[in-house]
Amino acid sequence: MPIIVNLDVMMAKRKISSNDLADKVGITAANLSVLKTGKAKAVRFSTLDKICEALGCQPGDILEYRKEGGEP
Repeated sequence: MPIIVNLDVMMAKRKISSNDLADKVGITAANLSVLKTGKAKAVRFSTLDKICEALGCQPGDILEYRKEGGEP
């Protein structure tokens, strides 16, 4: 899939655990894991908003588009 999820990178930069972020966002750790691994088919804007607020980042810091089999 051409959408790359860099949530784990931002979490590492902010030194926040999955459980702490899940608590701040109001989702389960399992659902956060699905987002982190890029296996989610969709993400609600309200969830993305809360993640960005908790991490102090922009949506573009978390989500990246890459062409299939190509350079960014």
